[in-house]
Amino acid sequence: MPEHASAPTHPLPTPAPLAAFTPADDAARLARALALPPAKVLATIALVDAGNTVPFIARYRKEATGSLDEVQIRAVADGLEQLRALDARRATVLAAIAEQGQLTDALRDAILAAETRTALEDLYGPYKQKRRTRAMIAREKGLAHLANLILRQVVTPKTAAELAASFVGDKVPTVDEALAGARDIVAETVADDPAVRGDTRRRALAYAGIDAVRKPGVADDKGVYETYYDFRGRADRLQPHQTLALNRGEHEGVLRVKVTVPERDWRDAVAQRYRADVRSPLATELATAIDDAASRLLLPAIERDVRRALTERAEAHAIDVFARNLQGLLLQPPLAGHTVLGVDPAFRTGCKLAVVDATGRLVATAKIYPHPPQNERAQAMSTLRDLIRRHGVTLVAVGNGTASRESERLVADVVREVEGVKYVVVSEAGASVYSASPLARAELPALDVTERGAVSIARRIQDPLAELVKIDPQSIGVGMYQHDVDQGALAHAVDGVVESVVNRVGVDVNTASPALLERVAGIGPKLSEAIVAHRDAAGPFRKRAALKDVAGLGPKAFEQSAGFLRIRAGDEPLDGSAIHPESYRAAKAVLTRAGIAPATPPEARRASIDALLAAADVAALATSLDVGVPTLQDILEQLVRPGRDPREDAPPPLLREDVLSMADLTVGMQLSGTVRNVVDFGAFVDLGVEQDGLLHRTAVPPGVRLGVGDVVSVEVVRVERERGRIGLGWVGGVARSE
Repeated sequence: MPEHASAPTHPLPTPAPLAAFTPADDAARLARALALPPAKVLATIALVDAGNTVPFIARYRKEATGSLDEVQIRAVADGLEQLRALDARRATVLAAIAEQGQLTDALRDAILAAETRTALEDLYGPYKQKRRTRAMIAREKGLAHLANLILRQVVTPKTAAELAASFVGDKVPTVDEALAGARDIVAETVADDPAVRGDTRRRALAYAGIDAVRKPGVADDKGVYETYYDFRGRADRLQPHQTLALNRGEHEGVLRVKVTVPERDWRDAVAQRYRADVRSPLATELATAIDDAASRLLLPAIERDVRRALTERAEAHAIDVFARNLQGLLLQPPLAGHTVLGVDPAFRTGCKLAVVDATGRLVATAKIYPHPPQNERAQAMSTLRDLIRRHGVTLVAVGNGTASRESERLVADVVREVEGVKYVVVSEAGASVYSASPLARAELPALDVTERGAVSIARRIQDPLAELVKIDPQSIGVGMYQHDVDQGALAHAVDGVVESVVNRVGVDVNTASPALLERVAGIGPKLSEAIVAHRDAAGPFRKRAALKDVAGLGPKAFEQSAGFLRIRAGDEPLDGSAIHPESYRAAKAVLTRAGIAPATPPEARRASIDALLAAADVAALATSLDVGVPTLQDILEQLVRPGRDPREDAPPPLLREDVLSMADLTVGMQLSGTVRNVVDFGAFVDLGVEQDGLLHRTAVPPGVRLGVGDVVSVEVVRVERERGRIGLGWVGGVARSE
């Protein structure tokens, strides 16, 4: 316990163990934090605890949650996990302090009331087992009482030396050593005081200076960190990308970063708890100990706390940006029905070519050497023309890596000669990772690593989601600093995005790869392999109910996954929709009441359903069918548009027939482009030239939120050819609005 507190006169009883917080307690805490109704949060907690997945709860348990959306439900699930981890740590802290016999009622109440890990650790700090410190050594020498006199600022006619004299002995030979040891105890007590540390940290996070300088003699050849060679910022104004840049520069040894807490701030925080009394002979001892506590213990700890807090905030922001960009990328609409020629560009090693038919099946491969050092351009054009004509290619997909623009010019020259063919530049981020993966070896065993990359490029324009789920999302270049952030937190966020998108889109169980199937709610890697093995052995699934025959796929997995799996042209028409099998009875009753024959095509059903709703409102119809209104509304939507792909609402990729270069750009030119990446300071837009243009955030109208894959109309406002930079202004677009 802190040295200035009164020691108990008798041993404290061992407290009762920490009572676990109930789901209602958790719901109340989360409801406050997330600004959600407690009843909805409590219902969501019950569903999560029962083993339900977030997509299943969001789609099929709307009555229970009050129609919370998937983002809110995931926030509840994640918050619940964090709360329970905090409570587990809380129990550990209580047990550790109780074992020392120092757990007072007031301390126990404070620990139970701590709402963050930081607040909890502040309370535990004075009792935590430490390495051997100067204060520990002083206590072993019997100087705790003298330290207590300093902390209490006793008023007495004795001098400090006279008060310390009674502590001199074999272990403490002089008065000066006695006072020095007591000051060490005081310094540690002040620095460990939860109130002092918490108040100082709060002030530091608001007002501390963040300084960076370039380390002398350290190379920064490309001037990556030039902005931070002599940098001065304030903690509360530091932008997330600045924090991450400072961290990386420090990690790479280029920068030296320091946190400076204004003296008035830490002194004010200390003075709230410890103040020298000029009447006391020990006033100077306390003042000296406070200065020592600040310089040796408190401020170094606060600097670490501030850096950690800023880093956590910046990483959370960077992960959020990455997740949003990844979602936009995964939700890009597929270009179905095209036979695609994929081009994986390169200079010396040649461009790898792969033709895939409209189903994604590989039909041909080749290699060309149009660029230096071989310069076989005429032969390369002949090969491209031959592949296009022989296989009926309608679209050429060019990877955007090394030699991309040179290869694009080659493809554009060929496309101009062949009617009905266009090309598109495709991000090849992660293609090399996929090419070397066990999954790629299993899918394309006859190809080498370089050829598999061309297949991936071709397929990812046909169905971006189906192909990109095969790649480690961290390898996909959307966002900033994704390799610098907490990889566990990033993986968790990425998994949530991929799971969300896959289940929103739905998966054809008869064509999906194991990589895609394992992202379906309730399935996972083992069951995805089992489903594919069953499909290979027994043939395509004819109905959803047949999934129950898959080894290891039990009732819970079927419940969670069935609504997200599609069976096209099977024995049960509803199996091709997002209607869950548990609602088939209600769906068929709607069709019967609306007078719709089972064979009636979906597009012809709307008039009959509208007539049914005109005769009985949705609430009355739901009651008569014994379903909730949200479920009935989803059923009605699916009966008219079964299995609707949300990607249909997104703009299709821009297809091109000719190539531009930066030399073709002039200020004032208006172009359409595709958003490739969104960062804190704006969006990078692919204009079809060798360099993406930057649409600065200040140029984007208020209320417009850009996303990866958005097609926008922009105006060229600046071209810096020597620096490879293009500045853009806003004209219009199809970006989503807030």
